[in-house]
Amino acid sequence: MSKEIGVIGSPDFVLGFNLAGVRRTFPVADGHEFAKVLDGILHKGDNLGILIVQGPDMDALPPLLRKKASESLEPVIVAMGEGAGQDDLREKVKRAIGIDIVK
Repeated sequence: MSKEIGVIGSPDFVLGFNLAGVRRTFPVADGHEFAKVLDGILHKGDNLGILIVQGPDMDALPPLLRKKASESLEPVIVAMGEGAGQDDLREKVKRAIGIDIVK
């Protein structure tokens, strides 16, 4: 079974991805709900290979959950927008596939 791409965030954020064809969306109302839904996804996997989140949502997570999300390989958490670092994404890809794609 192939892994899917998912998006979690504000209704406006996930709507854009939904319109682009991403079917696994998790709209959340606030940071508390975001943390709860993300923790559930990380706990059970939910058949996601990649989970896209907004940078500020990721930055607002409690430290232990942020660390768990940052180190997750399945799904790989990709933060977009303000607060999201390219070096972080590079390191995640390197951990996931074992090679540095930039060098």
